[in-house]
Amino acid sequence: MRAWYFTEMPYPHLPPLDTLSTMRVTLPSKHFDPKIGADLYNRYLDEHVIADEAGLDLMVNEHHQTATCIDTAAPLSLAILARQTKNARLCILGNPIANRGDPIRIAEDMAMIDCISRGRLEAGFVRGVPYETFAANTNPSETLERLWEGVDLCVKAWTTTDGPFNFEGKFTHRRAINLWPRPYQTPHPPVWVTGSTDIGSVRKAASKGFVFATFLQPHDKVRLLFDAYRESYRDNGQPGGGGLAFMPLLYVADNEKDAEDGARELTWYLKAKVEPQFRNPPGYAPIAANVAGLRGADVRAKTNDALRQISLEEQREQGVVIYGTPDQVAAQIRREYDRVGGFDHLLMMMQAGFLDHKRTVGNIQLFAREVYPQIRDLAGGSHRLGRQAAE
Repeated sequence: MRAWYFTEMPYPHLPPLDTLSTMRVTLPSKHFDPKIGADLYNRYLDEHVIADEAGLDLMVNEHHQTATCIDTAAPLSLAILARQTKNARLCILGNPIANRGDPIRIAEDMAMIDCISRGRLEAGFVRGVPYETFAANTNPSETLERLWEGVDLCVKAWTTTDGPFNFEGKFTHRRAINLWPRPYQTPHPPVWVTGSTDIGSVRKAASKGFVFATFLQPHDKVRLLFDAYRESYRDNGQPGGGGLAFMPLLYVADNEKDAEDGARELTWYLKAKVEPQFRNPPGYAPIAANVAGLRGADVRAKTNDALRQISLEEQREQGVVIYGTPDQVAAQIRREYDRVGGFDHLLMMMQAGFLDHKRTVGNIQLFAREVYPQIRDLAGGSHRLGRQAAE
C-alpha cells in the first residue's frame, strides 16, 4: 500500500463561520489577504517537501471560488513540487477536464510535469464538484461526457508518437494534434479518476485500468463503489484494476487527547458551507440518484451536511476521520481496509483549517515513522472481490 499526503491548501482566516452563508462560489474576495495567502502558499509547499523527505507520496487538487482550497492551479503547484521533491510519486486529483476548454493543454501540462519529475507523475482527472459548474460557467448535464471524452483524448495524445492526428469528438474538434513534449513514462503516466458516485463511471474506470479514488465517504458507500470496480474486472475476465484509493481525514499523535484535538481541527473542512442553490445544479446528478437521495435515510445518502452533524466519534466509526496514537491509527486503517474489501492507496488529508505548521509536520512525521511501517504490507485491493473477501 502507498500512503499519500494531502491538504486542500485552505484559507481559514475568515469571519466567524456562523456569520457566513457560504464559503464557496459567492464569498467576496475582500476576505482574502494576499500577504496571508503568500505565507500560506509557501508554508503548504514546504509541508509537501517535508512529507517527501519523510517517505510519503504527495497529492494535490484544485478548486475555484472557494476559501476551502486556494490551490486554483494544481498543475502549477505540482510543477513546483516536481522540481523541489526527490522521491515521492506526484498525484494530481485532479485536472477538472470537464470545466476546461482544451484537453490538449492538460495533456501538455501533464507531460511536462512528468518529464521534470523524471516519471513520478500520477495523472488524475475529475468531473468537478457541482458548485464548480457556476465558477466555470459549464452545463452540468454535459460534465460527465466531457470528462470521459477529455480523458480519452489525453491518453490518445500521450500515446500517439508518429505524427499528427485528427480528433472529432462531441465537444472537442481538433486538427493536427501532435503533442510536444511526450510523457517521460511509457506509454503514459498512470491515470486516476475520482469524485463520481455514478456506478457506470466506476465500472468504466475499472475497464480502462485506471485508479479509482473516493474521498470522505462512509465505509459502506465506499464498499459499494469499490465492489462495483472489482466486479467490473471480474465481468471482463481480468485479474485486477489500476487500483483503488480511499481518503479520510487523518491525525496521529503521541497521546489520545492531542490526537482528538488535531482531528477536531481537521473537521473544519467538513463544516465548509455552500448555499443550497449551488449544491445540486439541474442535470448534474442522474434523476434516479436524486430520487434515491430524497427517499433514503441510510448512510449511503449522507453528504458533508449530514456528516458534520454527527459527533467526532461517529465520524471515526464511519471511517471519515481516523485519529489516535500510532497503534490506534494503524488498527483503524486495517479496519477500514477490511470493511471496504481492500484498497491500494491511502490518501490522507492531514492538514485543514487552522491546523498549524508544527502540528501538521508532527502529524506527517509520526505517521511516516510509526504508522506507515504497520500498514505498508497490506495487499492491493483492486483485484479482490469485496463481497467474497468479507465472507
